[in-house]
Amino acid sequence: MKVVFSTAVAIAFAATAASAADLKPAYKAPPAPVVASPWDIAFGAAIMNDYVFRGVTQSNHKGSVAAYFEPRFNISPNLQLYTGISGESISFPNRAAAEIDFYGGIRPTFGPVALDFGFWYYYYPGGTCFNAAIPGECAANGNIPINGNVIKNDLSFWEVYAKGTYTINDSWALGANFYYTPSFLNSGADGEYLSGTVKYTGPGNFLPYGIGFYISGEFGRQWLGTSDSFYGVVGFPNGIPYADYNTWNVGLGFTWKVFTLDLRYSDTNLSKADCNAFTSDWTATFSGDVSAINPGGFGSKWCGSTFIAKFSADLTLGSLKP
Repeated sequence: MKVVFSTAVAIAFAATAASAADLKPAYKAPPAPVVASPWDIAFGAAIMNDYVFRGVTQSNHKGSVAAYFEPRFNISPNLQLYTGISGESISFPNRAAAEIDFYGGIRPTFGPVALDFGFWYYYYPGGTCFNAAIPGECAANGNIPINGNVIKNDLSFWEVYAKGTYTINDSWALGANFYYTPSFLNSGADGEYLSGTVKYTGPGNFLPYGIGFYISGEFGRQWLGTSDSFYGVVGFPNGIPYADYNTWNVGLGFTWKVFTLDLRYSDTNLSKADCNAFTSDWTATFSGDVSAINPGGFGSKWCGSTFIAKFSADLTLGSLKP
């Protein structure tokens, strides 16, 4: 009888243990961690009433459109490689109507300091040569009508650059930029550009509907060497010693999601005479602005004060993913 009872108890215990085991949740392996792709793409477009580059209009103070496409590879959270292509509509004296830019570089970050080192190639297709003193196509076209300026058919050139931004806090950031080229606008004159920037970003809740704002400014100096003989004038037959100049801009911007409206004032200290010699402005008119490098007395307004309104959209592929 004891044996039968013990056997019954053992069977009951085993059944109870099995039932308890059935009640335990089945083990599930944790989900695999999401590995973020090191690749990303930035892209955007803009429309503006004037395309100004270092204080000088590139669009004859007329409207311009722009777009860019920039693949990026993040080696680490603090080190990024990038390459890109961008384009702007322009109005150049040689009748080139587009600027196509090819660029690439590396962006290391050290805490609040973001650096950027790279190479930039400015390509201006579709140009026409104007210079009655140069045999061939240039002479056949003569000088630019009205003012007699001369211009090469190919103004394409390259630069190397180094840029840095120090973010002080959520509101303030300071920057510095340096560019170098051995032949600015393929003129034969070397060029160095150095500038400093400051930007104040307003608090996010200052304006309604999620609109942000910022105030920013830049002061820079462009150093220029001597052109080749193509641009020679009386007194400087072997080339023009272009005037160095200062340029500055200050503006107010508004942001909403991926959109930015930037309203900016820009100016330089170039005289109308030196501006004409530097740009070969096809709209320059006689104004009596005579200088050693501009003996004809034609003056250009391409380097003077101007107001720029620019509306742009900037996105990254990563920001579009759910």
